[in-house]
Amino acid sequence: MKTAFYVEAYGKQAEEKDIVTKIKELWVAEGNKIKDIKEISIYAKPEDNAVYYIINGEVSGEIALFD
Repeated sequence: MKTAFYVEAYGKQAEEKDIVTKIKELWVAEGNKIKDIKEISIYAKPEDNAVYYIINGEVSGEIALFD
């Protein structure tokens, strides 16, 4: 089954696949390998223009929700 998930707020839109791609890019930039990601939990908070994430239940971070 194919799905698409979007967050819309304040006249802007962010797609799940783009958010996941940014998180993976940060993971790799920190010297990790994509294959080591087992789970990503993502929490979008439009009022703060933020996406909070946790990788493998251990590594957390934040990125901008909207560019």
